[in-house]
Amino acid sequence: MMAEDSRESDFLESLFGAGVDPLDPREASRRSAKRALPKRFWRGVTVVERGDGFAVALDGKIARTPSRHELAVPNRVLAEALAGEWRDLDTEINPSRMPLTRLVNTAIDAVAAHAEAVAADIVKYAESDLICYREALNERLAARQAAHWDQPLAYMREAYGARFTLAAGVIFTPQPEAAIAAVAGAVSQLPAPFGLAALHSVTTLTGSAILALALAAGRLSPDAAWAAAHVDEDFQIAAWGEDAEAQERRAARRVEFDAAAFLLSTLR
Repeated sequence: MMAEDSRESDFLESLFGAGVDPLDPREASRRSAKRALPKRFWRGVTVVERGDGFAVALDGKIARTPSRHELAVPNRVLAEALAGEWRDLDTEINPSRMPLTRLVNTAIDAVAAHAEAVAADIVKYAESDLICYREALNERLAARQAAHWDQPLAYMREAYGARFTLAAGVIFTPQPEAAIAAVAGAVSQLPAPFGLAALHSVTTLTGSAILALALAAGRLSPDAAWAAAHVDEDFQIAAWGEDAEAQERRAARRVEFDAAAFLLSTLR
């Protein structure tokens, strides 16, 4: 049994990574390209209650992360979604088809031990948040930005008393200390490691801690948050078109975003 556990751990580590960010789809692709994907070795996938949470079991044995922690989460809805990723695999174990598993692995193996640093990184995004920088010349783009960005700013003001300074153009504009402190307080309310990992993923994918917090609170839908994060990009696409490679990159980011948004929704 120990030898079997060791083999399972070895291939999971080679696929999802140990000491690297398993959330990075590019890293997953590079790892997959280096070697043939392992074959699916289990028949059944179930969810079992485990202490204060729920774990994924493969043929009755608790699945583990690359760092050998149990693949367990705080609620059944999230656990069932995880189990669905494992259940839906065909003959090969392909991490690119398991965005939620990658995110949960990151939460358990990395964020749990570095929660303060992860929270600080989210807060740092608020210091130069995407939605605080407005178009100075094109009125149509400026109006589109306002239509998507004013609502989440209003949410931060109403919920946390955070008032952000808006800048015209892209030159860095410092934010009030009180606003940044309010963001830090809001981030601290997200449960670590899972909520924090998902919030960090949304923040980095959108470039906005404010959008991430509004999404986490249910004040923005995933589609609305995604659209808000791509106002400038979509404006340029409408004018000049989009190449296939850019479409592929954006689609890959959306998969990661949707996994994080779903995880956050299970914690509300």
